[in-house]
Amino acid sequence: MRLLKELFDNNQQWASNAVARDPQFFERLARQQAPQFLWIGCSDSRVPANEITGLLPGEMFVHRNIANLVKRDDCNCHAVMQYAIDVLKVAHVLVVGHYGCGGVAAAMEYNAPQIVAEWLAPLREIYVRNRDRVDALPHPKNCDLLCELNVISQARSVCESPLVRNAWARGQELAVHGWIYSIQDGLLRDLDVTVAGARESDEVFERARA
Repeated sequence: MRLLKELFDNNQQWASNAVARDPQFFERLARQQAPQFLWIGCSDSRVPANEITGLLPGEMFVHRNIANLVKRDDCNCHAVMQYAIDVLKVAHVLVVGHYGCGGVAAAMEYNAPQIVAEWLAPLREIYVRNRDRVDALPHPKNCDLLCELNVISQARSVCESPLVRNAWARGQELAVHGWIYSIQDGLLRDLDVTVAGARESDEVFERARA
């Protein structure tokens, strides 16, 4: 049991298939990574970033956490952002939530274990600020709305980050997007909060909030 043989067998099969399709795949991958995308998503095992976007290894830089939060004091998230933006020069930051998110539901119900509850505190605040709108909807539409509001809020946090502001100030091409994924049908949806510069950020998010 400790060796998890099935996973190693799957890995060998995957590597063999990759070489069969492209004999130079791993040689090319080992030389460099040059992704155009940074994905900031949820840790949910049903939302594999590369798979649902049809991208290969090396084409997407990925950061995941519970409920796809971008917190100002999260050194891990900001280290990933800095490396992606300043070193890899990604052109797009994708903030991607998903409907039916357990973290969002836990923030609404306030029933998560202690450490998780502390992590979800900013999401709980989003719920409290929008409680009238969210609670006016039946389940699960209320949770889905909060999932969308969370993505919009986290995309705004990315746009307000000094890392992103500095990139825009020096003329680096960088766009921030807010998307949501439906596990029910496997499709991504654009929440129309794409921002490609500091000037348009406030306008885009005010429109989204309305």
